[in-house]
Parts: sequence; C-alpha cells; structure tokens
Amino acid sequence: MKILTFSSLYPNAQQTSHGIFVENRLRQLLAFTPDVSVQVVAPVPWFPFRGPMFGSYAKFADVALHEQRHGIEVWHPRYPVIPKVGMRIAPWLMYRAVRSEVRRLRDAGFDFDLIDAHYFYPDGVAAMHLAAEFGRPFVVTGRGTDLNLIPRYAGPRRQIVEVTRKAAQLITVAAALRDYLRDLGVPEERVTVLRNGVDLGFFHPATARATLRERLGFGGRITLLSVGHLIERKGHHLVVEAMRDLPHMDLVIAGDGPEEGTLRDLVAQLSLHDRVRFAGRLSQEGLREHYQAADALVLASSREGWANVLLESMACGTPVVATAVDGTPEVVASADAGRLTRERSPAAIVAALQALFADAPARDATRRYAEGFSWQATSRGQVEIFRRILAVDE
Repeated sequence: MKILTFSSLYPNAQQTSHGIFVENRLRQLLAFTPDVSVQVVAPVPWFPFRGPMFGSYAKFADVALHEQRHGIEVWHPRYPVIPKVGMRIAPWLMYRAVRSEVRRLRDAGFDFDLIDAHYFYPDGVAAMHLAAEFGRPFVVTGRGTDLNLIPRYAGPRRQIVEVTRKAAQLITVAAALRDYLRDLGVPEERVTVLRNGVDLGFFHPATARATLRERLGFGGRITLLSVGHLIERKGHHLVVEAMRDLPHMDLVIAGDGPEEGTLRDLVAQLSLHDRVRFAGRLSQEGLREHYQAADALVLASSREGWANVLLESMACGTPVVATAVDGTPEVVASADAGRLTRERSPAAIVAALQALFADAPARDATRRYAEGFSWQATSRGQVEIFRRILAVDE
C-alpha cells in the first residue's frame, strides 16, 4: 500500500514539535507493518520575511521545501494564508497550492493508493478536493479544535459535513471527539476511535531521579510541571494562580508563546518569582527529563482532543492533575494516573493536587498504567482500515 499522508500539522526542522503526534503515529505505523510505504505532504503558510521580529511566521519562511525525517520523505509546499478573513477559503487555497506537488509525486512514481489526512479543517477539506482530482479514497483523523471549536462557524461547518459524507472513513483520537461528529449527523459506524499512544521506550522513569532533580534545580520541595504552548486555552495562568494556595510547592512552566509576557506579569503580581520559573520550549529529551524529575504534571486546558503530554508524563512515572475536558477523562481513568479537577479554576486545581498528594500513587504504578497505551492497537486499527478501503488481503 502506498499512502500519501497530508497534514499542515507535521514537524519540520524549524518547528520540531509542531504536530509531532502526527509524525509519531506515522512512524509507529511503519514500524508495525512492512507493506506500507509513505510520503508526506505537509504544507506550510507562505511568508516572505525571516527576521526574528516576525516571530513564528519567520520560522515558516525558513522551512525547507523538502526534508527527510526518520527516513520519511516530507514535502513542504507553500500555501497563502489571509489573516482574519481567510478562514472560509483556507481549504481551497491549500488545495490549489499543493495539487501540483501531489501530481509531481505521482508522476515521479509514487502513485499513491489512499490519502491519509489529519485535521478536518482546513486539511480534511483540501484532502477531499485532492481525492476527487486524483481519483483516490481518503480518510481523515479529527484531533481536537477541528471538531470541538471550528464547527461552531457556519461556513467551515458546512465543509466539514461534506468531508464526513465523502471520506472513506473517519477517525478520531478520542471517543469524546466521535460524539462531536455524531452531533453533526454522522452515523456512529462511520467513525473509528484510534487513540494516540505513547513511546514507552523514549518516555520512561529516570534511573537517578534525585541527581536529575538536582541538575534541573528542582530542590527538595514538591515541584509541579505545566507543559504546553503559552496561550490562554492551555490554562497556565490558572496553575500560576493556584500556586498562591500551595506555598509548599514550586512550579516549572515549559513552553513558549504569545502569553509569556502576561504570565510573567502575573507571577510578579502574585510575588511568586521565587517559586515559579519558565523553562522555555524544551526539546523532546529536555521534556522527558522534566517529566521524570517533576512530582506532578498539571494541565488546565479548556479544550483537548487527546493530550499527549498526560501520557508522556505518566510513562515517566509522574502522575497528573487535569481538567475533565473532551478526551482527557479517557486518559486519566485511574487513581494511578492522577486526578481530574471538578471544574476549570485555581481552587479546583488546588483541591485536586491536595487530593493527589494525600494519597499519591507509587511512581511505578503510574508507569504501569501508561503501559496500557502502547501504539500497537492504533497501528493495527489503521492497517485494518486501509486494507478494507483498498480491498487488500492480509
């Protein structure tokens, strides 16, 4: 089987964590089955300037047109993005920009059998047009805001509904996201839930945790970790506010983003500069070390399809406290995993942390819980879907 993976959520040399969950699933699929070959088309927004003053957009300008990641060929055609006014036409702009690249790949010998798209909008809509042009079936995986936020807008909603009717199969990473498709009128049998797994070989408990904590400057106090892009939706500000009522704990915030200045101001306003520090954006290796050293991860998101950071933390033996949104209750489903908050507020975070540490699971118990989330079932499910669509015998 030749699969064309299509997603604007895919890592590149300039943004190594961008959409890494898509890359991880693809790598696990290729390791699971020898009869699949893949090339990736991962479009990036066109931007003409490279200066640091342009922030994240400058990184798009530096992305190579082609790269190889973990032995996978990845192509990065450019597509125009029109801020604020372009949401409705974004899928069409993406499709028009990438179709020549897809045709070039086909004519060069990669005559793909199926398009595997990630994110319903705009990527899934663009994939629908590509599938029609090249006469190939397509599947789409829903991952979060493409189903729990974007369908609130009438124009995108209509296009997403069209995708649900024309795709050969629909996939979501959590049962909660399948429910959003049901609300759009999609029959349940059209949707398969294939949750993300965790790389249990990479994310693992530390062999010398005390030494690691000392090197990272964690000291002897209980240390919390809050990981994610520094935006309101991730709720870092709620964790900072909770620290007022947790005087015996410290907090490390890992990530970067537009809210960093606001968060730093909040730390200063609450006089928490001696207990809250910013680690910046971490490499995967650096992130693993922070998971291993922390006493608990806190995720206070308002929306999450399937939060990979929760499984990564637990695989390192570190329990979690998280808001009970979308797929998160499916991840944190045992006391060995951690605790869910009653609501999304600083007070609820404090209460959940107090409950967690009053009866904390053993770190090896948290690790064992995470071991139930290997990638094997997800990879098997993908292969079964592809074979059924293409009528390929095992």
